[in-house]
Amino acid sequence: MSLIQLVDVTKKYDEVTALDHLSLSIEDKEYVCVLGPTGAGKTTLLRIIAGLLEPDEGKIYIAGILVNGLPPEERNAVYMFQQFALFPHMNVWQNVSFSPVIKDYQESRIKRLTLEILEMVKLADRRDAFPHELSGGMQQRVALARGIASGSRILLLDEPLGALDARLRVDLRAQLRKLAEDQELTTIHVTHDQEEALMIADRVVVIRKGKIEQMGTPHEIYTSPKSAFIMSFVGGANFFEGNVIKVDDSGSIIEILDRQKVHVSDISRNVGEKVVVAVRLEDIILGKVDGLESNIFSGMIKSTMFLGSSIEYVIKLDNGITVSSKRLISDAYKSQKPKEHVFVSFLPEKCYVFEYPKIGLLKEIEAI
Repeated sequence: MSLIQLVDVTKKYDEVTALDHLSLSIEDKEYVCVLGPTGAGKTTLLRIIAGLLEPDEGKIYIAGILVNGLPPEERNAVYMFQQFALFPHMNVWQNVSFSPVIKDYQESRIKRLTLEILEMVKLADRRDAFPHELSGGMQQRVALARGIASGSRILLLDEPLGALDARLRVDLRAQLRKLAEDQELTTIHVTHDQEEALMIADRVVVIRKGKIEQMGTPHEIYTSPKSAFIMSFVGGANFFEGNVIKVDDSGSIIEILDRQKVHVSDISRNVGEKVVVAVRLEDIILGKVDGLESNIFSGMIKSTMFLGSSIEYVIKLDNGITVSSKRLISDAYKSQKPKEHVFVSFLPEKCYVFEYPKIGLLKEIEAI
């Protein structure tokens, strides 16, 4: 049996539907990242599980028990807010030991537990410091330590790394996952950062406008996206609109602008159907590929962006379509400059094909 189950949960704020008949099961000790754009309903989902909000419809079960109407303190879950919400008048030791103290643990147990957890998050030497004397990263670790010390089985994290600088955020991702693993916690981690979700989750749940768009392992979400929105939001892609003009055992041919043709391996669409072809940035190759006779377009580099280990090129093709290519510097790197004429190419097997969205491509891939 799943540790947490949401069945047909709906939550509205006036005319806005934050969660729309959402159903979700989370296993014991699983680390789930809930990913989605701002306003998707991620925080509402977390607060409903925590008991800080009640759903308008639907049921929530924890360990098989219906918890609708049950107060937060009886749900065996701890909610960690974006801004940590540490007690400013308490030092690190007092913040972390707060829950064991109010639960009236024996003093020796409180000391042992608090010290173990502070050593785990590498803050034992700052036990006497107050929150305002700590860096953002340290405050985040204190908040995590306090949550773990509560003894709760379920850890609910609302953008826990969002307030930190980029370098610290990367460093703490692995630490966060290891803490949850070591303590055998079931963790639901809300984020809008797709890289963060893919790096640390057992399973990723992508929600949009209160509904689940797709869920699966990070590998499944990235390599088998079910919609143009998922393709765009998780990893990014280039998109071509067109019509299927041929389908056979070798693949499909899709006609795009200026009667140019894109060859894809996908054979799931029908002749005459309007579709969207998507190609990941890393699969757009600068130059011609030996032996490739299709999917070669000429254009001019509009801009370049240095990203450290890679460079992203923006190229305007002769047919007016703009594409982006992300190239690793280690890949026989050759600097190419704006206004330089180039060929771009991509393999048929690297193309994803989606049904053309009823609301149009631009609205489909908007991160709202």
